[in-house]
Amino acid sequence: MSFIAFLVLGLIAGAIAKLILPGKQPGGILLTLVLGVIGAMVGGWIAGFFDANVYTSFFSLSAWIAAIVGAIVVLLVYGLITGRKGARA
Repeated sequence: MSFIAFLVLGLIAGAIAKLILPGKQPGGILLTLVLGVIGAMVGGWIAGFFDANVYTSFFSLSAWIAAIVGAIVVLLVYGLITGRKGARA
């Protein structure tokens, strides 16, 4: 998969992960791209334990699932690190 396709996959996976997770997620489009690409790498690394050829094609279902699951994990970790900023009691 090309670098541009990997960026697009990461952006879309990050946006889908934000939609799946409940509550308000931090960041805009740039943070979504960065966390999505990191999540796609994490998902590919995790999926590599099960199937070595995850990112063979942009339209591969395994690539999308790995990228979305990885982006969810990265968003959860990012939320734990930064903490929620909301109304104080």
